[in-house]
Amino acid sequence: MYAELYELPRGLLELRAPELHAFLGGPTLIHLSGRREAPLFVSVLMHGNEDVGWEALRHMLRKYRAGGGDQELPRSLSLFIGNTSAAAAGMRRLAGQPDYNRVWPGSEMPPTAEHAMMESIVDTMARMGVFASVDVHNNTGLNPHYACVNVVRTESLHLAAMFSRTVVYFTRPKGVASMAMTELCPAVTLECGKVGQVHGVQHASEYLDACLHLDHHPEHPIAPQDIDLFHTVAIVKIPPEVSFGFGCRNHDLCLLDDLEKLNFREIPAGTCFGQVREGLGIPLDVRNELNHDVAARYFTVERGELLTRSPVMPSMLTRNEQVIRQDCLCYLMERFDLHLEDAELSA
Repeated sequence: MYAELYELPRGLLELRAPELHAFLGGPTLIHLSGRREAPLFVSVLMHGNEDVGWEALRHMLRKYRAGGGDQELPRSLSLFIGNTSAAAAGMRRLAGQPDYNRVWPGSEMPPTAEHAMMESIVDTMARMGVFASVDVHNNTGLNPHYACVNVVRTESLHLAAMFSRTVVYFTRPKGVASMAMTELCPAVTLECGKVGQVHGVQHASEYLDACLHLDHHPEHPIAPQDIDLFHTVAIVKIPPEVSFGFGCRNHDLCLLDDLEKLNFREIPAGTCFGQVREGLGIPLDVRNELNHDVAARYFTVERGELLTRSPVMPSMLTRNEQVIRQDCLCYLMERFDLHLEDAELSA
């Protein structure tokens, strides 16, 4: 199911993400001892084409004894290296595989061997008294670096704000790593920009190092001026039967070439997303946190144009058609700052 190790194999940090599968043989959980016993849990390569987490750890661990350096780890570290076979192919996931970040406890997908693997990992980390959890990802579209939380709690908000003042709160999709781990400890998902950007690797590396040096989680409420909190209110998908493209004229849905520029911008009602084939209606599947169809709340088609119907802020808009098919076109968010007092109440 997965390998469990208690030291870094010699030569592991020399490998890039596509080389890990041949070396490790599959998903691997590695426990490294540090000065403070309660471990930081870090998951990387939940999506095989998103290597920022692995690159950040390669960079960070070299200064510690576990990675060949001369310093003791300030805190124990449990590292889960996920979909190595997809990483070998440079893909988010292979055909026939589930999405590794949709099969953690709480998933709504039919059970698979991967579900059992993630449940076992969560059980292991519960027994070890995990201190905090960080799941590291890249984006495919033009997005700022930001952190995600699944509960509005003081400890998780502080952990997120250490990475970025831009924080996104979401409760869907289900089955993500941070949502499962937040039952045990403060947990965040990091979104570190596009693959291959040096700044993303440096930012993630510095953040993970800072987490290892944390003595405790702050208990005081986070100051509203220190955070921009947004709430994901809907997931936007393109149904399989709807053909689409960018800057085209020969599909059911012809999206604007520069649609990515709308990410993390508060856009007004009436913003155009593209052109729709005559007679098609709204060519999107839009679901809220309760999995209700809310397409008509957020979109309309007028004179062949797909327009927003209410003010929203998109995230994760991308031109990568494979990612759109495997995941979604985008998420829709609204400002949530007025709810920061909830964190104090639930702390």
